[in-house]
Amino acid sequence: MYPEVLNDAIASFEKIPGVGKKSAERYALSILDLSEEDIDSFANNLKQCKKKLTRCIICGHLTDKEVCPICSDSSRKENLICVVEDYKSVFMFEKSGSFEGKYHVLNGLISPMDGIFPEDINISSLLERLKGKEKNSEVILALKPSIEGETTTLYIKKIFENKKIKVSRLSYGIPMGVDIDYLDSITLDRALLDRKEIS
Repeated sequence: MYPEVLNDAIASFEKIPGVGKKSAERYALSILDLSEEDIDSFANNLKQCKKKLTRCIICGHLTDKEVCPICSDSSRKENLICVVEDYKSVFMFEKSGSFEGKYHVLNGLISPMDGIFPEDINISSLLERLKGKEKNSEVILALKPSIEGETTTLYIKKIFENKKIKVSRLSYGIPMGVDIDYLDSITLDRALLDRKEIS
């Protein structure tokens, strides 16, 4: 139906998660209305994202610097660390604007069935970050309520059992199986305020 070059553009847009055939067609057709300058800028922005975005050497969050702006912000609480599955969750918490601590991005969850073990995710650097900071420190586990999230939560809780570090989790006003990055900021705020210490 479409010329081959347009089909290729549609296929490219379909590679984006959440973009179906109809949306991909609409995006590809809308490109035809853009100026050549806008298209060059659009393509360059995508290339720069791929080229320059990397992981923060401290927390594992997405950044275009060696250390992300959150880790380098001295006004944020060093002894309050929110542990999340991926960088999308950090963006969600930051949109809510109520969290004053710092983050630690695991970049995955423990899932032995999928061949993902504790050493495959960013847990060892969390231990490094908290060395010598045990006093008055709190780790908030903000992982999705799923089997993988629960397994990871219990594993991290066990690691900190004898380290005098308070370990809490978000309250369960969060529906089972939902990803943190799909929650609205009010639900997320409430879950953060109502967090419970893991016993």
